[in-house]
Amino acid sequence: MRVVAVNSHPEVTFEYEDAALAPLGVRIERLRVADDGELVAAAADADVVIGRVSGAAIAGLTRCRHVPSGGIGVDHIDVAAATEHGILVTNMADTFVEEVANHAWMLILVVARRGLWLHEMATTGRWSDALDQLFPVLRLAMPRLTGQTLGLVSFGRIARAVARRGQAFGMDVIAHDPYVPDDVLRQQGVEPVDLDGLFQRADVVSCHLPWTAETLHLIGERHFAQMRPGAIFVNTGRGKVVDEAALIRALEAGRLAGAGLDVLEQEPPEPSNPLLRMANVTISPHMASVSDVSAIARRQLLGRQIAETLRGRVPPGVVNPAVLPRWRGQAGAAAST
Repeated sequence: MRVVAVNSHPEVTFEYEDAALAPLGVRIERLRVADDGELVAAAADADVVIGRVSGAAIAGLTRCRHVPSGGIGVDHIDVAAATEHGILVTNMADTFVEEVANHAWMLILVVARRGLWLHEMATTGRWSDALDQLFPVLRLAMPRLTGQTLGLVSFGRIARAVARRGQAFGMDVIAHDPYVPDDVLRQQGVEPVDLDGLFQRADVVSCHLPWTAETLHLIGERHFAQMRPGAIFVNTGRGKVVDEAALIRALEAGRLAGAGLDVLEQEPPEPSNPLLRMANVTISPHMASVSDVSAIARRQLLGRQIAETLRGRVPPGVVNPAVLPRWRGQAGAAAST
């Protein structure tokens, strides 16, 4: 049995993953490849391939049973091609829920309470000037979140954790997710709404969409034009679900009070990206899922997922369950016994 990691960071060690694989006598092997051709040539007999895998590469990985993602997102894996070829794809959906929810709320609070500006005023000799500068626009510049409306775009595990935090802040919570029954939202004290209604009513919009062909630029000019004066937009999902040029125009026109972004359309962004220079925008470098606990838990789960695959059992975190009737894992397990 063979497990390979493609173009992993040189400083990444696999001790936690290898610990889960040790009973099977397997260790993760590093591969450095320049393109799909080199990947197929080097990993044609691999059972599990970790890393960025295109549809073209998947077609050539004739033995592969499993392509795990080390994070929540699977946009670096051609899931449709994997499903077509009987290959399981998994992610870390449960590992980072609390971290990303906390990070979303960090962005909400920093933008709403003007945290970066306040820090600058306090540390650059302008302590006494802060209130005088803020007061003329206080109604829009620093809202009171309690009693306002939080709108969630998507209502998966992370969005539900964000909703609980919003309710603890005394906010009304609304959400849009066509894949979650309305009763599920209502059971958690969240009002289901359509997407336009969400942008029209929410004082804070928090986006948690994954990036797929369906969600590409799902949020754009029309939605930002509907937002209330003084509203803020936060995105900890994927950058490509938002028409970034439309967001920039809305911020420049003053239709939004601010934005908090952990994800951008291009990562890292070009230095010329206007978002990097806007005083009412807070950006973090796609780090919402990181904590000392989650960093280890993620790797332990990845090891367990791979070990289950090599034993011929369905691992946790499957994102393409449609593949299971023709999954290569059973055949691979039988061949290895």
